Amino acid sequence: MRYFETRKARIEIIPMIDIMLFLLVFFAMMTLRMIPASGQLSKLPTSSSAASIPAPKLLIEIQQGGTLVADGAPRTMEQLKGLIQSKDTATLSVTIAGSDDTNLQRVMDVIDVVKHSGVTQVGLAARAVAR
Repeated sequence: MRYFETRKARIEIIPMIDIMLFLLVFFAMMTLRMIPASGQLSKLPTSSSAASIPAPKLLIEIQQGGTLVADGAPRTMEQLKGLIQSKDTATLSVTIAGSDDTNLQRVMDVIDVVKHSGVTQVGLAARAVAR
């Protein structure tokens, strides 16, 4: 007679807890991986992963003492912003090159001016490390 009795459905909660903990760990790890990708690349002036890129449409040099040179002439930040805005910023690619003693804050200031001018293609020039 026990054969014909209907059995009540039982909900197992332990596998559900396992899946929830797995999802929690997965999303935590993915969030931690995304955080370093939001910074600026700051490997100046040498890099072991330096690669050849096409010639930039605008090269900005940060010389010793923080002097900015673009299009072969020394420029201030305001002049640099005007120069960039006078070009087609949708297709403009800018490369920033610094000397050995370039201050990181000066590099970040130049990157800010370039990005606020509407340029989306910004690169940092580096020399390959001699092996």
